[in-house]
Amino acid sequence: MTTHTAKRVNSPFVATRNACKLCTPLGACLAFAGVAGARTILHGSQGCATYIRRYMISHFKEPVDIASSNFSESATIFGGRENLRAGLANVTRQYQPEVIGVATTCLAETIGEDVGMYLHEIRSQSSADDPALPPVVHVGTPSYCGTHAEGYLATVHALVSQLAEDGSSGEHVNVFPNMFSPADLRYLKEICHDFGLPVTLLPDYSDTLDGPTWDDYQLIPEGGTPLAAVRRTGQARASIEFTCVHGEKASAGRWLEDHFHVPNHRLPMPIGIRASDALFDALGSICGGETPARHAAERGRLIDSLVDGHKYLFERRAVVFGEEDLVAGIAGLLGELGVHPVLCASGGDSGRLRSAIAGLVPDQAEQIQVRQATDYADLEELAGDLKPDLLIGNSKGYWLARRLNVPLVRIGFPIHDRVGGARLLHVGYRGAQQLVDRTINTLLESIQEQSDEGYSYL
Repeated sequence: MTTHTAKRVNSPFVATRNACKLCTPLGACLAFAGVAGARTILHGSQGCATYIRRYMISHFKEPVDIASSNFSESATIFGGRENLRAGLANVTRQYQPEVIGVATTCLAETIGEDVGMYLHEIRSQSSADDPALPPVVHVGTPSYCGTHAEGYLATVHALVSQLAEDGSSGEHVNVFPNMFSPADLRYLKEICHDFGLPVTLLPDYSDTLDGPTWDDYQLIPEGGTPLAAVRRTGQARASIEFTCVHGEKASAGRWLEDHFHVPNHRLPMPIGIRASDALFDALGSICGGETPARHAAERGRLIDSLVDGHKYLFERRAVVFGEEDLVAGIAGLLGELGVHPVLCASGGDSGRLRSAIAGLVPDQAEQIQVRQATDYADLEELAGDLKPDLLIGNSKGYWLARRLNVPLVRIGFPIHDRVGGARLLHVGYRGAQQLVDRTINTLLESIQEQSDEGYSYL
């Protein structure tokens, strides 16, 4: 089956206006935040670290420290080797991290910084007076050829490919989540525990970016995937990773399969019934068991709620936007609800979003318009002609929803204009249940607000 590709209303199109994505090193910072004892350095200008800190703090409502090699004019011309050397020494001295993540910005990539060579030189030329560097993982994350989701996945791949070690196969399972919320990560660990499977979740920022109140400020928040567990990913009985859009070049699971023969299960985001079934089936095949009774009961309650909410959602029209894998997952859920995802849009440009949606919503594939490498100005032009009943995406779509007078269901990253973005659940039967309820209630609230009758019973 094929899908329609939305065409630009105004042509020629010469510039991006408010891109429907965030910068690539932001995804790297998020992934490194899920490693225990880690501290991140952005190799580039100070403004990049400030921008990313602002976005992450606004969404997670937690303190976020991101170091910078702080390029000056001279570093931009002659290179940032000494800036990186000083940054590594300062971070090591002040934070005493267990691992340091170095992600490059557009500026460093544009001038051709060879961070791998720099790190080799810095280690070989260190003196007795220099602080002993912990393991350093570096990843190239120029924003001009990627998105925050791609930066996230590239960083997970870098952690595995630079730290994983071979050895006797253990009983644990690697789970490589996509850009999930802390609530999603906690739920994934709960599911694996109920199957009796020890799990290495990488990254795991369920505590570091959604933790309890501190009595004293922590330079590095507690939590995250331990460095020893990252090294043991090469000794797992299997891996599960969640993407149906991004290629195997950025696949940590595929890298472990190729180098250490760890079987890899590549699944779509477990959003909705069919995609969640795929996750539970994969876990069952790994451990040789059936879906635990409590999760089977959650699945039954979810199906019952779909029956209850069908009259509100059937044949409604929705526009979905955000990260490509999330958009595909939400489209699959909407198809199960009887909602028409008339437009699925993302700033990502993998070239695989259309086929992913067609695989998850085969009965509506020919009617869905798919837009990649889009921005919010283009999205507004397209959505206005499609007369949607709902918008589903992050807070950056608020002004679009306001101008179109269409309710917005907030999901994904970033959520700046509501609290609890870190606690939103998207995955599994329980996550689908919450998404269904939120979607229906958002629609009902809009009906009530726009009605002259003042309905109190719907």
